[in-house]
Amino acid sequence: MEKLSYKLETFEGPLDLLLYLITKNKLDICDIQISELLDQYMEQINAMQEADMDVSSEFLEMAARLVYMKTVSLLPKHEEMEALRQELTGQLLEYQECKKVAAQLAERFSYNIYVREPAEIEPDKRYKRHHDPRELLKAYLTAAGRGKRAAPPSPQSFSGIVTHRIVSVASQIVYVLRRLWKVKAVEYESLFIEKRDKSDLVATFLAVLELVKGKRVRIEGEGGTATVKLMDGGERHWKSKRSEEQ
Repeated sequence: MEKLSYKLETFEGPLDLLLYLITKNKLDICDIQISELLDQYMEQINAMQEADMDVSSEFLEMAARLVYMKTVSLLPKHEEMEALRQELTGQLLEYQECKKVAAQLAERFSYNIYVREPAEIEPDKRYKRHHDPRELLKAYLTAAGRGKRAAPPSPQSFSGIVTHRIVSVASQIVYVLRRLWKVKAVEYESLFIEKRDKSDLVATFLAVLELVKGKRVRIEGEGGTATVKLMDGGERHWKSKRSEEQ
């Protein structure tokens, strides 16, 4: 390899320098001769140090890497050396592709910028869009109805959301006892079949709990087969209540 003369500041890093050395000496990038490449690389590093130039840590790190690769190549087994060579070759190939893409982008884009004060331009306030007449009518009706929408809504607007029918637990206790007065036992789920509102369902459920708590009815079974039966005390209480009402 012939001696090279160049300025280090033209290189952007150690990979750029290695790629230049490989291209200059027509080496195969996939079969790098580490000994020859290391000699040229170290020659340039030493020249920089003799000239009292600041050597970047990246260049020194690459120098140590090349020295290590050369040391490994002297060992009897070269498995590690091949892995190190492939890693360096891959980095050089990737860097080479990046340089090609950067050169193509540099041809397409120019970074020369001319800066000047912004020119005073008279704004054009004319409305240039075209709309269907039906859209204009809809927009007018929407704007004209804003005054009505600004008024607070009437209570009737919330009747379906807020208001609900009040169902007392006592009324549902009477309902359950009436169902049990003659038949003595009914299916638990049948007590809720005619109930549609949530208030009815909750009140009926609480009514059954109150009757069970007062030992006036009992629940036998579980799940869909559960039945509600009228106890003796509950029957007497119901009959006495009926006689008082009559």
